Amino acid sequence: MALSVQQIQNIENVLKNSLRNKFQKYNPEPASMPFHTRLLGKDRMALFSFIHSLNTNFGTSIFEPVALALASSSFANAASQQIAGTQISSEAHRVIQNIMDGLATANTTPNKPEEIDKIRTVCRKGEMKAVKLTKVDIKLVAHDGEIYLFDLKTAKPNAGGFKEFKRTLLEWIAAIFAVDPAANVQSLIAIPYNPYEPHPYTRWTIRGMLDLDHELKVAREFWDFLGGTGAYLDLLDIFETVGIELRPEIDEYFARYNRQ
Repeated sequence: MALSVQQIQNIENVLKNSLRNKFQKYNPEPASMPFHTRLLGKDRMALFSFIHSLNTNFGTSIFEPVALALASSSFANAASQQIAGTQISSEAHRVIQNIMDGLATANTTPNKPEEIDKIRTVCRKGEMKAVKLTKVDIKLVAHDGEIYLFDLKTAKPNAGGFKEFKRTLLEWIAAIFAVDPAANVQSLIAIPYNPYEPHPYTRWTIRGMLDLDHELKVAREFWDFLGGTGAYLDLLDIFETVGIELRPEIDEYFARYNRQ
């Protein structure tokens, strides 16, 4: 068992609180679907609407706090929605654009260690320009000082998204180096689950843009990185346990729509 009793309790509380808060605040958007409602029932239509709403913020309301609960025992520091930095040098901007151009035209292949070295070399050269970067979803600091910056994404990102994801990962590196050129930092995309399981994650849009060995962690690899070997399977068990415990509350919540 990878997770401690305290971690399990923390994660269970995160899930229960998230769902109960969602129930309290959830207000289905008014939409008349008379054929669907008569065929399936008001309760099932309300459940469908609820699940759709939950999916839109599952990352911030559930995955992020669960990730912090896991990582807090394995890392020196774990925080969500962090700012990587506020400045990037003009030369770092130029290097990042050159990297992006090479990848976009397939003249180069992604190699994150080399890209990091290129950015580090120019991180304070030229004019320091103010930037407003995408916030870091999960920032971890290991006990040896190494920094990990995660951009948490949905299981099936849009086809055109990975180009901007890549740029964000490089800009985070440049912003960290602008403050500390000697920092040991990694920036990565995290995808909480693999929709193609048991087959490998093969989203074709990743190809040619991300260094898969250094910039992507999917499902088990991500959760085990945060909480240790076995954390992913333990996490699935926790979700199931909480779901069973809350089932009467969930059923009662949606049954009321049939009484309206």
